[in-house]
Amino acid sequence: MSQYISRLQRRSPTTTPRLWLPHRRPRRVAMLSVHTSPLHQPGTGDAGGMNVYIVELAQRLAAINIEVEIFTRATTGGLPSTVEMAPGVLVRHIDAGPYEGLNKEDLPAQLCAFTHGVMQAWAGHRPGHYDLVHSHYWLSGHVGWLAAQRWGTPLVHAMHTMAKVKNANLADGDTPEPAARVIGETQIVSAADRLIANTAEEREELVHHYAADPAKVAVVHPGVNLDRFRPADGRAAARARLGLPQDALIPLFAGRIQPLKAPDVLLRAVAVLLDQRPDLRSRILVPVVGGLSGSGLAKPEGLQKLASRLGIADVVRFHPPVGQEQLADWFRAASVLVMPSYSESFGLVAIEAQAAGTPVLAAAVGGLPVAVADGRTGFLVRGHDPAAYARVLRDFADDPALSPRMGEAAARHAQSFGWDTAAAATADVYVAAAQSYRRHVRSLHG
Repeated sequence: MSQYISRLQRRSPTTTPRLWLPHRRPRRVAMLSVHTSPLHQPGTGDAGGMNVYIVELAQRLAAINIEVEIFTRATTGGLPSTVEMAPGVLVRHIDAGPYEGLNKEDLPAQLCAFTHGVMQAWAGHRPGHYDLVHSHYWLSGHVGWLAAQRWGTPLVHAMHTMAKVKNANLADGDTPEPAARVIGETQIVSAADRLIANTAEEREELVHHYAADPAKVAVVHPGVNLDRFRPADGRAAARARLGLPQDALIPLFAGRIQPLKAPDVLLRAVAVLLDQRPDLRSRILVPVVGGLSGSGLAKPEGLQKLASRLGIADVVRFHPPVGQEQLADWFRAASVLVMPSYSESFGLVAIEAQAAGTPVLAAAVGGLPVAVADGRTGFLVRGHDPAAYARVLRDFADDPALSPRMGEAAARHAQSFGWDTAAAATADVYVAAAQSYRRHVRSLHG
């Protein structure tokens, strides 16, 4: 598929494009998410922050009169071909490969089938039905590349994560991303009319690692649903609903369980803390909320076994992924959210926890230094030494006022990350992509 698409790169479109009026927003966007559906539960399989991103962005775009049709791969039989997720937002299920049993790494072989399904859906519409293609992650980028060429529309792409960045920050024993992904990402960076980066650092990584044209990369911070993630009725009420002890130190991990997210670093830090302060054992509880994902699937009981080896199984509680409303309660109930990730494009859960009034202890990687105001709304740690995380956890244990004080600042900090702002900025990127595309087409046709 990649070799075939590469021959199409920057050829004239096969459909005559509509040359939009300057500064006009698109009316309808085809949004592509091949490997994970916006209807899936975040925290399971490959569903995570990108699912939340697509759901929230699509709904906010529809609210400003940009209709969104999301194409995703059908993963169970009997799904309806289309689902209206919200007014102005339609999810289209595309048959591509067996419904179940395919890992993300198996999906490149299904891109031709997925592209065929997208083209079949498009064939039922009049020419010019879609004004723009917005693809998410490199697998979708390859389908979007061909679709944009065929439909005569601009292509906007969001990387979300990058192979070269992940490979430079691997956890011990984790599996590197394959060369085929690096090649595919490089092709998409060259082909897209505009690229969306979550942070200025991601923008620099695109330029440095993939030779992206700086003028094509726009920085748009992801947002947070401020209606859902808010302090609400406070920590005590949230702990009561979840059956958690009121006076405990609760460092929370919430996310997909895989080496990249480093939940093991939290467990090792707790073991260090209890070695130093055995008196804390009776008043510490460590919830791990999430499901296995990625290379974590190879060792389904690895984290539980680690807790036993470290002698802390009595204070660690494993919980399956939960819906967004209950996740907000977990954030409110926690003393601190711990994110020791090796790589994060942004780290949506960091903003969600802060919006709920909870500080964050995170690795100083990727977009986390943007999401967390170090020393004010949480703490950033350089590296992944469990002892460094243990020192911060001890501060929270010794100063009961630290968590609520930082939590108040965190909630204020999160207010500047609303999805309405992100959607408006994304719409501006669409307009810039259309103008760039129009200039390119005019140059091709003299």
